[in-house]
Amino acid sequence: MQVKSYPLESLHSFSKLLIDYLTGNPAVSPFYENAPDLDSFDKQIAKKKSFSSSNRVILQEVIKSQYEEIGHEVAIDSILEEHTYTVTTGHQLNICTGPLYVIYKIVSTINLAKKLKEKYPKANFIPVYWLASEDHDWDEINHFYWLGKKFELSTSQKGAVGRFTISDFESFFKDLPSTIPAFQKAYSQAKNLSQAVRMYMHELFGEQGLICLDADDARLKSIFTPIISADLFENSHLGPVESATTSLSDMGYKTHINAREINLFYLMDGIRERIEKRGDLYQVVNTAITFSAEELQKEVAGFPERFSPNVVLRPLYQEVILPNLAYIGGPAEVGYWLQLKGIFDLHHIPFPIVLPRNFALLLSEKNQQKLSKLGIGLSDLFLEDFQLKRKFVAGQSAHVLDCQTELNLLSPIFTELASRVKLIDSTLEASVKAEFKRLENGLERVGKKLKRAEERNHEASIRQLSNLKAELFPEGQWQERHENFLNYYIEHPTFIQRLLHTFDPLLFEMYAINLT
Repeated sequence: MQVKSYPLESLHSFSKLLIDYLTGNPAVSPFYENAPDLDSFDKQIAKKKSFSSSNRVILQEVIKSQYEEIGHEVAIDSILEEHTYTVTTGHQLNICTGPLYVIYKIVSTINLAKKLKEKYPKANFIPVYWLASEDHDWDEINHFYWLGKKFELSTSQKGAVGRFTISDFESFFKDLPSTIPAFQKAYSQAKNLSQAVRMYMHELFGEQGLICLDADDARLKSIFTPIISADLFENSHLGPVESATTSLSDMGYKTHINAREINLFYLMDGIRERIEKRGDLYQVVNTAITFSAEELQKEVAGFPERFSPNVVLRPLYQEVILPNLAYIGGPAEVGYWLQLKGIFDLHHIPFPIVLPRNFALLLSEKNQQKLSKLGIGLSDLFLEDFQLKRKFVAGQSAHVLDCQTELNLLSPIFTELASRVKLIDSTLEASVKAEFKRLENGLERVGKKLKRAEERNHEASIRQLSNLKAELFPEGQWQERHENFLNYYIEHPTFIQRLLHTFDPLLFEMYAINLT
């Protein structure tokens, strides 16, 4: 397997905020605690040593019971020890893992746990996959792409997707073009979608020590109750997030999320709807459910599992219930975590080290041959189509494809002419400048015609280039955001092991991997 990597900044495809964060730009330092590098874990471990032992007991009980539900025992007793920590990634409950980058997230997290074990052999590090079971956006996760085809599930079920019963989907999985034991077992034996994901992820990554956690649990939510109350009755989190968002925006960075006065959903079977305060009452949006303040306080105390954090509070919930050191996410996730440090400070909860997942582009031998034949670098493929074509033609052509040299020769002539006519009649200066502008526009049109003519001369090669990009960027999307890992796993059964051998979670580069 051939591997080459490219620094993220060389691809011109990642946000300025992410690049500045990874390269240590001091402007970004107020928005995180410890830098994204291995040396920072000394301080992060020191911060997390005080994690509650009673919370560890609850966490162990929950994990054991969730794995017992799917007929497995997991070695999780080490979570009770004060020198055991987690490193975490998370994602929605996609069908058959969804896009490739979900696998990349998990491999990055497993490898980070291994790297930390090498550095701190006396401690334990557990890679955790946080199942976003409470998410209710079914349309985002109900499909995957395999063999050039979109496979899509339909259901009338509503609310938190982790609670969706599997029986609805039986015929769908029977119609898949190939039998994948891990998926067939999960989708035939699990009771709900959350259990199914835990089952197949255990089949794929259990030997690597991965733990899948579903935080839709009353025992875990009880730990989070003080923060639930602070959000509902004090609106404590709007101000800090808005302040960070404004600061980042004023610095020219793009932000990803916005806080609300209340950042919680009301969660029951078939329902996950926002809570809003309207006058003296608390309304569950799109329902007839209302509470007075006193009634809502009793609801929080008696049924904390009915309160589901939104994107603002979910990271905080994670860090409250886990002895966690780091979170590994996609580029947008890294960006929005940097908006949240203020709410961690508010509750005196250590802000984790936030790392981007590993990125990869998978190539066949045929892809490699085409790249070599066309004489382009792989990083060029990340350019917009028109930029790629322009750069390719410029590199192939033996001719100068613009009129800039001629324009540079004419510019001083017209400048001199303008100065001369101004001495005779100052009103003529504008006419000279207008003539030069018309000439400049004309030469620009000639340059465009030259480029189009040269593109026609290289039409066959451009078509090959377009076909190559379409193959590696299906439907205009990055491969890892579109393709399912089955496209590679079935042909290369050691695919996951290859990724585990290749990815370095602290190397912030794009891997180009030739699987042959």
